[in-house]
Amino acid sequence: MTDRDWDKELAKIDKQLASISDEALAAPAPPMPTGMPRGVAAPSRVAPAAAAAASPAAGGKARWFTYTKVALAATGAVGIWLWPWAARCGLPLAGLVGAAGVVSLLGVWSARGTWRHRLGLAHVISLLAIVSAVVLGAREVLPRVGYAEPTFDRPDRWSCQAAPPAATSPEVSPTTPGTTPPPSSSSL
Repeated sequence: MTDRDWDKELAKIDKQLASISDEALAAPAPPMPTGMPRGVAAPSRVAPAAAAAASPAAGGKARWFTYTKVALAATGAVGIWLWPWAARCGLPLAGLVGAAGVVSLLGVWSARGTWRHRLGLAHVISLLAIVSAVVLGAREVLPRVGYAEPTFDRPDRWSCQAAPPAATSPEVSPTTPGTTPPPSSSSL
């Protein structure tokens, strides 16, 4: 076919589409007849899940459930930032990092539902819950794996064992109250 033939064919298709109403275009295709010869393209069918989601009764329940998932993820994201225990080390730290992982999974779960139901604002809230949980988890994990600089609140170890004592220099020796330090060799 030449370019002109394609233009004619496309013009025919445009006219046919313009003559059909939007409702007729959105209606599911009739069931596929049995015994179709090989090589014949089967008519496209609407997936049963998509047809069920398109019905108003099922759509309302699905949207309500999706909003519930978003609320759960958002509540979890706020809750882990208000973690009530000091999470420097040990079990509270493991609980905080685990909770951040659970909240990020809740965010992914709700984001999938909001994407499927085309709920824009709810999708943004789900994504914010994911980012919030990942940031909090990274804030706690990165100093302990050596990527970020450790601080007092986020030391470089996971367990609560005491840190090894700091080595004292030989020139500075600790003194007990009421005693005088020994003379140093540098003052002579």
